[in-house]
Amino acid sequence: MPRGPKKHLKRLHAPKHWMLDKLGGVFAPRPSAGPHKLRECLPLGIIIRNRLKYALTCREVTQVLMQRTVSIDGQVRTDSTYPAGFMDVLSIDRTNEQFRLLYNVKGKFTLHKITPEEAQYKLCKVKRVQLGPKGIPFISTHDGRTIRYPHPDIKENDTIKFNLKTKKIEDNIKFGVGNLVMITGGHNLGRVGILKTIEKHPGSHTIIHVEVSSVFSLWRGDDNFFPHMIDYDMEYCK
Repeated sequence: MPRGPKKHLKRLHAPKHWMLDKLGGVFAPRPSAGPHKLRECLPLGIIIRNRLKYALTCREVTQVLMQRTVSIDGQVRTDSTYPAGFMDVLSIDRTNEQFRLLYNVKGKFTLHKITPEEAQYKLCKVKRVQLGPKGIPFISTHDGRTIRYPHPDIKENDTIKFNLKTKKIEDNIKFGVGNLVMITGGHNLGRVGILKTIEKHPGSHTIIHVEVSSVFSLWRGDDNFFPHMIDYDMEYCK
């Protein structure tokens, strides 16, 4: 057996939501290690070449990125295999465009065009709340961020509004009944609805009921829900 991490990815084994054609080659760009998992991300090279059509080949993608005009979450990225994921903000200085990566109702990534004011923040789901060394509280978000000294009201599964310039939390919304949520995993990936009930079963899965277009959808486990701030992101979910 070979040792070490895998460095290649066959095109047939690439995630289907990348929408790569089967006869376009043998290999697909394998995402680098980053804030999002391999099957839950979209490589930066595919965004530039396949989605935005700003390049024809991977060589042209590298030339575009080496001009240092493409940034994700306010940070310039030159790696064509950098994994961009849900709620990431993509900014292109040369064309003065900003996009936010969201899911459509089919569970595929879509580039939602936003204004420069909306590109100043992003929504992050809180994955865990812990105490670090010397009793310093911190939270971990779905995009790999670690934020120290959060507000005591912020709990696991909540959503925070994170300012990308000041690197501070501006607002938060609780994971509770009546809020707008987006399903971020499973067969219902990309669906948006109103959270109706939460059934907690100690030692087993938590069953959550979400109303989508007057139809109740049943889901197991609360790890696949992303609460939205209705005031900020209702337009994204339409």
